Amino acid sequence: MRHCLYCQHNSPHHLCDCPQCGMPLPNATMDAQSRHRQRRFFWFCVGLALFCLVMMLWLPRTILG
Repeated sequence: MRHCLYCQHNSPHHLCDCPQCGMPLPNATMDAQSRHRQRRFFWFCVGLALFCLVMMLWLPRTILG
């Protein structure tokens, strides 16, 4: 069963368009692409958090010293 992204209706695999709303159904490559995007976003957030942590420790604590 493929899941419509617009109306959340489950449709058989052999259909190309959703029978309820008429929008094109996602294919298997879209699932792989979304997993890749989520993984890339996760590592971006981890890298950003580590960068902020290093900058907090490395930069001076007071502006006027």
